[in-house]
Amino acid sequence: MKKTLFCSLIIISIVAVSCTARAGNEEGNPNGNVKKVLYFAPEVYPDLDEIKEPTNTAFFSAVSDRVSHMNNSKMIRVENAMVFDSIDTATLQDYCKNNDADFAVVPKVKYFKIGLGKYVFSNQVVVSMKLYDANGNFISESNYDTYRRNVRLLGSAENSIKIGVRGAIKDIIKEIRKSGTAVEGL
Repeated sequence: MKKTLFCSLIIISIVAVSCTARAGNEEGNPNGNVKKVLYFAPEVYPDLDEIKEPTNTAFFSAVSDRVSHMNNSKMIRVENAMVFDSIDTATLQDYCKNNDADFAVVPKVKYFKIGLGKYVFSNQVVVSMKLYDANGNFISESNYDTYRRNVRLLGSAENSIKIGVRGAIKDIIKEIRKSGTAVEGL
């Protein structure tokens, strides 16, 4: 009797799981409710080749850390940077369409310049992000200043970028929730 009851519960569980998976596939999204977010490489200011690669590495490391904690979101990395202040929505739509992305994030990382030298920088950064849907419609924007928010005086620029990315993403999510915009998966 107990074996029959146990086998029945297992069969019911398997059927329920397969029906749930099939329902997610029928909605046109093979992963159920997982949203794909396309992240462009950040525009870096000042435009120096020496700081672009370390900035990209720190930026995408912070984004992947954040996305790994979210079950309903998947990151797509684009190595090309988009000009933050003049975004071409047609290009944005093409990237989203070709990568099957639901949203796109266009970031910018601005380093503070200190001292008299041309190449002397602070570890303080401002991380800015703009969120767009797959149709190129603007949804939200966020700026996170690591000095003003954290009064961060010491530490590496890499850690400042990671703190700025986490803060900017958190601010975008907070603003979306506050506005009541139906953006699932972020």
